[in-house]
Amino acid sequence: MAEKKKLRESEDAEPEQIVDPWKVVTTSDKGVDYEKLIRQFGSERIDEAMLQRFEAVTGHKPHRFLRRGIFFSHRELNLILDLYEAKKPFFLYTGRGPSSSSMHVGHLIPFIFTKWLQDVFDVPLVVQMTDDEKFLWRELETPDVAQELAYQNAKDIISCGFHKDKTFIFSNIDYITSSPAFYKNMLKVEKLVTFNQVRGIFGFNESDAIGKISFPAIQATPSFSNSFPEIFGDASDVPCLIPCAIDQDPYFRMTRDVAPKLGYLKPALIHSTFFPALQGARTKMSASDKTSSIFLTDSQEDIKNKINKYAFSGGGATEKEHRENGGDCETDISYQYLSFFLEDDERLAYIKKEYSSGRMMTGELKKELIVILQSIIGDIQKKRKAVTDDLRRHYMTARKLNHKA
Repeated sequence: MAEKKKLRESEDAEPEQIVDPWKVVTTSDKGVDYEKLIRQFGSERIDEAMLQRFEAVTGHKPHRFLRRGIFFSHRELNLILDLYEAKKPFFLYTGRGPSSSSMHVGHLIPFIFTKWLQDVFDVPLVVQMTDDEKFLWRELETPDVAQELAYQNAKDIISCGFHKDKTFIFSNIDYITSSPAFYKNMLKVEKLVTFNQVRGIFGFNESDAIGKISFPAIQATPSFSNSFPEIFGDASDVPCLIPCAIDQDPYFRMTRDVAPKLGYLKPALIHSTFFPALQGARTKMSASDKTSSIFLTDSQEDIKNKINKYAFSGGGATEKEHRENGGDCETDISYQYLSFFLEDDERLAYIKKEYSSGRMMTGELKKELIVILQSIIGDIQKKRKAVTDDLRRHYMTARKLNHKA
């Protein structure tokens, strides 16, 4: 079954591409082959018929991330639309692994989209901060350090505009130690998943810390509504939709396999592509490499300098060559970033036409991106200053949310 397909490809089958929750490797300058991932993971492409149904059911034009194939794959999104059409409740779940004190623009992608989904569907959202995961996988001295990164990242997430009365953001370290219901569901998942299964899905081996081996159960647990009694009481039948990057899908293939055995509903998913590093599309952005990313703390001048200095160009080596042959929008990072952040479809199409023809130079393309990112990040920074510790604690307090149940 597709749900049980192994994450890792064999050495003989398509070795040029590796995608898992911790590593993305491709030898192509155009980045990951997402059609190949759909076949490998067994998900479904979001096609034009799905977009038309989304608009018909919700009354909202699909987000630019959907229109442009940035959120490109799903598992049972059709069932979520059925629920919404029938006016039945569901909730959203997404997450963040806090590996640095500030998020970068790549981290914004799932939160921009999840905020839009929350507005469109008018449903509650839970955001899991996997500070425990980052302590286990990264060289952080103590769990307290990881927890403080979660608190700082939570302020960035709040700055994206999530509804105050419909959003619960939680640190795993905080919530697991205080919620018997969450811990009990974790135990149920842990009991049903064997070491052989997680080794096959995630590639764990005998040298891995036992905390890593048990962590997938923690990421699975927020998929089940009764893990949050403060929000849903003891109801275990409230469906869940998870917006996430495609590299997180292995966790939820495991979750979808386990859920029926627990008498729970399988979570639905909607997957995004990766946001490329400034240096090119072969890898994801990295929070540990300051030159690969534009951070939410970067100044207006930092943003300008990073794009001008580091953004990989798909243009010609000389002006003459560029004018004759045009630029390659599939590899040009400034164009790729515009496809994420420029709302105007007509303007984006015009830029692609002009750059591909050689009439628009790389410098002009970068200038267009600089203006847009300076505006977006400047707005987030302004909102971030207004996020006090008290407001952060409000979002991170388990409580009854405004939801239709």
